[in-house]
Amino acid sequence: MKILVTGGTGLIGRHFISAFNHKYQFTVLTRNTQKAQLYLPKNIEFIEQLPEQNYFDVIINLAGEPIIDKRWSRAQKENICQSRWNITEKIVEMIARATDKPSCLISGSAIGYYGETGAVSTHEDAKVTHSDFAHTLCQKWEELALKAKEHCRVVLLRTGIVLASDGGALEKMRLPFSLGLGGKLGNGQQYMSWIHIDDMIHAIHFSVQIKCIEGAINCTSPKAITNEVFTKALGKEVNRPTWFSVPAFVLNILMGQGAELLLTSQNIYPQKLLSHGFHFNHSDIEHALADLMTES
Repeated sequence: MKILVTGGTGLIGRHFISAFNHKYQFTVLTRNTQKAQLYLPKNIEFIEQLPEQNYFDVIINLAGEPIIDKRWSRAQKENICQSRWNITEKIVEMIARATDKPSCLISGSAIGYYGETGAVSTHEDAKVTHSDFAHTLCQKWEELALKAKEHCRVVLLRTGIVLASDGGALEKMRLPFSLGLGGKLGNGQQYMSWIHIDDMIHAIHFSVQIKCIEGAINCTSPKAITNEVFTKALGKEVNRPTWFSVPAFVLNILMGQGAELLLTSQNIYPQKLLSHGFHFNHSDIEHALADLMTES
């Protein structure tokens, strides 16, 4: 099977390619082949622009400017949007003109689609009542990908906070927590929907294999937790106290509108994956953190 991956050097992309490199033939779309070669196995094909004709069996679209690395200025928000929308639009155009269509397009999204959910367990078919920047970003991202529906199966990965030992949120938190400076964010009662990197990449692989899965799937552990519970679990894992807390107003000063990502409560449930028989190997936060911190 020939698989095209965009965003192949990102956290999810590189883990997926490394896990299944023995099984599939990967091509990675990248703006910088030399840099990409440093992150990925040696037998990967690299291209710096999409071909005129599709020759891939599956397309996995994960490209996008990191959403939380920089303060959300107007220019940065535009970068975040266009880095996702533009490549998705070009992929759909390639699929539309292709003589040989891929069997499926698996395209990124995020649980930011749902906005604020409070403590309510939220499935894929939930109505969205809270519209903010993250929702607007994800809604258009998904709408663009779904234009490929008339040509192939489309799966949308509404992804939660991905926990990994070598990048992402956990890597940023490891040092302050190890120094005893970790603590809850805001009042700590906001729900965090998270997923272990291994479950994330296997959810993508599951979506490739199970041909009756289409549309949005929630890529989150079935056991969402509050920020306070997560803080205590991580503090316990590194054997450090978690007395500190970061008030909401401080996060708003430091991050601007981007603080929404840390303070919005999202209790997201992976109903579609579970109903199709997907098994999570790391559904408990304590076990997930123990596994990841052992790797680091």
